[in-house]
Amino acid sequence: MAKTSAKHIILHSGSTVKITVTALFAALCFIATMLIQIPTPTNGFINLGDCIVLMSGYLLGPLYGALAAGIGSMLADIISGYAFYAPATFIIKAVMAVCAYYLYKLFLGSPTIITRIASVISALICEIIMILGYFTFSAFILGAGLGAVYGIPGNIVQGVVAIVISTILHELLKAIKI
Repeated sequence: MAKTSAKHIILHSGSTVKITVTALFAALCFIATMLIQIPTPTNGFINLGDCIVLMSGYLLGPLYGALAAGIGSMLADIISGYAFYAPATFIIKAVMAVCAYYLYKLFLGSPTIITRIASVISALICEIIMILGYFTFSAFILGAGLGAVYGIPGNIVQGVVAIVISTILHELLKAIKI
């Protein structure tokens, strides 16, 4: 009998299972975002939600990962009093999950050394997307202009934490075949 992984079951199962797991990941994303919130001077906060955003992409694939990441993160913004960021958060986190999935798959086909650090490379690129996404939203949509630069350091800290924790978590889940 062939071994099947949890990821295989999720990606190749019926829509009820996919929707249920997507909802669970959205809830995990929400909880990880709400669990620890360190306010920044630029109307944002540092949190652990990006770890689940990346894991959503890796484990659920581009569509369901994007939905889980976008919905969970957006709801956290709304509940935390940052509703003006909710539309940007939905888009940025959804794009991150999609990119996490495709970049990870892309790097798995690379030379061995890159394959070993595929989680780190894909997470790094996704966190750069997050930093640029929030900068662009703050600068142009919220009208902060170059003042949006002040949000970059907090987003960098959040990104570094997400890269480290999501890479460790992803490697642990791979080791136990999830």
